Amino acid sequence: MTQPISTTDTIFSPFKESLGAYCFPEKFTFPFDYEPHPLSLLAVEKLQSHLADQEEWDHNFGLKVDQEGAVIGKMFGVLVVRTENDEIGYLSAFSGKLAGGNHHTKFVPPIFDGMADGGFLNTGMEKLSIINQQIKVLEDKNSDVQKEVDALKTIRKAHSVSLQKEIFDQYNFLNQGGDKKSLCEIFEDASYKNPPAGAGECAAPKLLQYAFQQNMQPIAMAEFWWGLSPKSDFWKHGHFYPACREKCGPILRHMLAGIEMDEKPF
Repeated sequence: MTQPISTTDTIFSPFKESLGAYCFPEKFTFPFDYEPHPLSLLAVEKLQSHLADQEEWDHNFGLKVDQEGAVIGKMFGVLVVRTENDEIGYLSAFSGKLAGGNHHTKFVPPIFDGMADGGFLNTGMEKLSIINQQIKVLEDKNSDVQKEVDALKTIRKAHSVSLQKEIFDQYNFLNQGGDKKSLCEIFEDASYKNPPAGAGECAAPKLLQYAFQQNMQPIAMAEFWWGLSPKSDFWKHGHFYPACREKCGPILRHMLAGIEMDEKPF
């Protein structure tokens, strides 16, 4: 566990107003079926105000006329927490990447940063690119090179599988008791052959991971969609949504072990 953070940290946002009028929840939010708690709504209001006013990064949510770039709505989450110093505030997170990056002021970091300079992922992807180029060159020759092409494709597949496993091994999730499990372990326990693509990149696991790393007590959580969705009418700007069961179900089952939640089964 890392040392607790101070209220000057750019990730933890303390509530500055009096919370005397708020009734604190007795149990933590069941992430797959919930009505946002008033404290979560307070945190959401502050985060949405930040999203509307910040000028640090540029991301096209489809909410401004003539903004450049593809329209990409995004799921955001807030986690109301109590610090070791008994301060009440909230953490913020986004799913996947935001404005092409993993790190932004006010938001928790990713579980694993595959975009880090000099990381194995960049090196591995470069190797895949070289193999793809070699295959293309051979196929363009239009001669008897099928054996060479097949051999390269076998090498490519093996490298891709190895790289994917190495990526999965970088995702390790904590729970409140300090128990750590890898992504592969979690999904093996849930009888998955392999973790689904994007597992561990959602807002909820990011929020809980940071809270546990900083010895914070989770109080309430909510996730909402911000922006337009050109791919599906399901996602509505400003609406609240439950955590996804396919990617987050097994992860959150581990991360929330030992925490009393609203009485709804996983």
